[in-house]
Amino acid sequence: MTAALAARSTAPDRLEKALGVLALVMLAFIVAALFKGIADWPAIPSGIWLHLASIMLALILTPVLLWRQRGTTAHRTLGYVWSGAMFLTAVDSLFVTTSNPGHFSPIHILSVMTIVLVPVLVLAARSHNVARHRRTVRGLIIGALLIAGFFTFPFNRLLGHWLFS
Repeated sequence: MTAALAARSTAPDRLEKALGVLALVMLAFIVAALFKGIADWPAIPSGIWLHLASIMLALILTPVLLWRQRGTTAHRTLGYVWSGAMFLTAVDSLFVTTSNPGHFSPIHILSVMTIVLVPVLVLAARSHNVARHRRTVRGLIIGALLIAGFFTFPFNRLLGHWLFS
C-alpha cells in the first residue's frame, strides 16, 4: 500500500490496533482496582464515581471505534458518546484534586488539552478532515487515556492504592 493510500484509508493500522488493546488493558487494571477497593466504595465522593464511569465508558468504546468500520452512522453516534465521555472526564478531573483542595497536579494539563482537543476532533470529523480527525483521536487516546490513566496508579493515588495494596 502506498503512503498516500494509507493516509486516506479508514481501516485500522497497527498503531490503532495496539491502542485498542492498551485501552482494554487499562480498563482491566481499573476494574481490578475497583474490585480490590470495594470496602472503600461508600466513602468515595460522587465526583470520583462520575470520573471513573466516564473514563471507563471511553475505554470500552475506544477499541470499538478503532477496530470497526468507520464513517457509518454507528461510528458517528458512538464517536459522539466517546467524545462526550472524554470531555466529561476532563472537566470532572478539574474537581478531582489531591488532598489539598484546589491543588492541581501535572496530570491536569492533559485535562485542559482534552477540553480543547475534543471539539477539534468533532469539527474535524464533521468537516470530513480524516487525517486531522485520526491524528487527534490518536493523540487523545495516547495522552488523555493511556498516559493520564497510567499516572492514576503510582504515587499512592486511589486506584494505585487499591490495586497494589
